[in-house]
Amino acid sequence: MEYLKSDSVRLSEDERSVVIIDQTKLPGKTEYLTLSEADELFDAIKLLKVRGAPAIGIFAGYAVYVLSLGIETEDVSTFLVRIKEYAAFLDSSRPTAVNLSMATKRIVETAEEYKELPVAEIKEKIKSTAIAIHKEDIEMCRKISEYGLTLVKDGYNILTHCNAGPLATSRYGTGLGTLMLGKEKGYTFHAFCDETRPLLQGARLTSYELSKAGIDVTLICDNMAGFLMKQGKIDAVFVGCDRVAANGDTANKIGTSSLSVLAHYYNVPFYVFCPSTTIDFSAKSGADIEIEYREPEEIRSMFYERPMAPDVKCLNPAFDVTDGKLITAIITEKGICRYPYEKSLAELFLS
Repeated sequence: MEYLKSDSVRLSEDERSVVIIDQTKLPGKTEYLTLSEADELFDAIKLLKVRGAPAIGIFAGYAVYVLSLGIETEDVSTFLVRIKEYAAFLDSSRPTAVNLSMATKRIVETAEEYKELPVAEIKEKIKSTAIAIHKEDIEMCRKISEYGLTLVKDGYNILTHCNAGPLATSRYGTGLGTLMLGKEKGYTFHAFCDETRPLLQGARLTSYELSKAGIDVTLICDNMAGFLMKQGKIDAVFVGCDRVAANGDTANKIGTSSLSVLAHYYNVPFYVFCPSTTIDFSAKSGADIEIEYREPEEIRSMFYERPMAPDVKCLNPAFDVTDGKLITAIITEKGICRYPYEKSLAELFLS
């Protein structure tokens, strides 16, 4: 599919900037941003111009490299201090998605590994690591999608929540990758796409990606999922994730946990699609995952000509945590894990 041949995050041709699709403008307008300054790179993550855990990781790797180009010193110690400062600065933009901090940590570790080299050569090593993070994600998404196809049949009706396609990752995506790859292979799927409050990432982005890829999609409000499940119209639920704890507890866009409870009640398989970069073994359970809270205006007035609610208090968590025991399987690039996840995830990734 033509849609899958471009990347929503990439290094510019002159390799001095990061180029992204501004996801806040979709689906009405496709606008590319070329970013190189620290504040605008930070804001791109904070303001959701780039979003999706893997995409944020790819972006962060390129961002630290681009910022390294502006460090004008030949003293390696000074250079390393500045690199760590930039990494910490970007890490502070959003707390929940682990890919961000993992990518910046990997860049910092690269700089430290080659600290005996001249600064110019360290910068080249950093660039190579950033490119590797991107290439690895493309390969992970392909493998995750292939494993996902083993869990479904032609003609399945699949419910999605939030956005876990090429915009949020690279090429195929994670939660949408099976649909994208299946389309290439001749499968006929139908997707029911949750609009996904509070930022409407399902309505704006997932329905956009699926329709652009030629996949049959029906948009629904978040509170309609149980209605469809009760009627037997959902064969499986597909979601991505922003962080998975060692016990399988999974942080994803707010509303995912509610879906898992509904799926459990109606005996609908609930699948989480997860690259290894999103697994955080330092988090023993979901209680160790920090949840991001966002501005009340995203509920009260965003996407409306005028505020649609009175000036009351708003609670706006961006994520919730789904209990591992409610997840039918976690699909990774190395294979499919099942409950109990302390055992299956450790066997696959820590053995």
